[in-house]
Amino acid sequence: MKRDNIFLVTAFTLLLFSGCAQKVGFEVLEPAQIDRMATVKKIAVSNFAHDRVGLSRKIEAKLSSFQIDGKNFFTVVSRNDLNKIIAEQKLQNSGLVNDKNIVKIGQLIGAEAIISGNVSPATKQDTYFYEERVRCADSKCKSLVTYPVRCMKRVVGLSAELRVVDIAKGDIIYAQNLSKEESFKHCADDSRALPSKSMAAQDLAERIADDFTYKLTPHYRHLNVALLDDPDLDYTDMQERLLKNALKYIEQGRYDKAEKLLMRLIDSTGSKSYVPFYDLGVIKEAQGKYKEAKEYYGDADNLMIEPVDEISAAVLRINSLIAKRKKTMEQLNR
Repeated sequence: MKRDNIFLVTAFTLLLFSGCAQKVGFEVLEPAQIDRMATVKKIAVSNFAHDRVGLSRKIEAKLSSFQIDGKNFFTVVSRNDLNKIIAEQKLQNSGLVNDKNIVKIGQLIGAEAIISGNVSPATKQDTYFYEERVRCADSKCKSLVTYPVRCMKRVVGLSAELRVVDIAKGDIIYAQNLSKEESFKHCADDSRALPSKSMAAQDLAERIADDFTYKLTPHYRHLNVALLDDPDLDYTDMQERLLKNALKYIEQGRYDKAEKLLMRLIDSTGSKSYVPFYDLGVIKEAQGKYKEAKEYYGDADNLMIEPVDEISAAVLRINSLIAKRKKTMEQLNR
């Protein structure tokens, strides 16, 4: 499969009504925030200290299953192999917090990096308050009365200190304390029960694992880009039909047909209208053809007399996407 396919994620169009401009929605692949992680492909996840929520296994599972273009981004060393080495070396799991032990274990299992962590106990805080309710004062409901209902707010928090150690260099690639918190409410007249601290902590651990994985891996981001649908010149009836029909084809995902109509519109306006140039740029951007998109956005920008927000944003965005694509390719090819 060609590498370009990773950028050609299925693009789709969204037509927003109520006076909003038509938009094209698509996804772009961006580089991992921690660039150095691209240099280590074989990793291991140790048992975290005080991990009562299974955070280490959640992170291990997410990293093991993470793929780009159908290929695993990391090779994750089996937990059984890791535990076997720990047992053979007579090291306690908590001993892996020591950098010297981490490097030693990593060398023995052939890992390029090891992820270790320390999970703080989940916190829970319950507070009580009253909310007003309204009910009929009599059977015929000729008047209303208010009455208080006792309620409880529960806030559950979880934090973990996580770090990634480079085995070859013996230094820390990345370290951060990640925290999550969620609040719940329950009133006396509510049939739904509050989740226990342990149940809520499991959900928070899942979210921490998602955030941690997101930082270490390339990821997709969704964009919604508005099209221009109002002529910037005095269009003839035929030119207005060309623009209108091009937008309809874009809505249907018929980019090939829309492109032909927009090119006809450029020719018929003597290349003096920035609208078709910009809309062609959006099509190319949605297709992952950033070089062509930049050229069309540049043409539209050159035709502007007064600033057009969509065009100015597109010029800045496409340059950023080109730079991010270059960085992503470097990470994938390391």
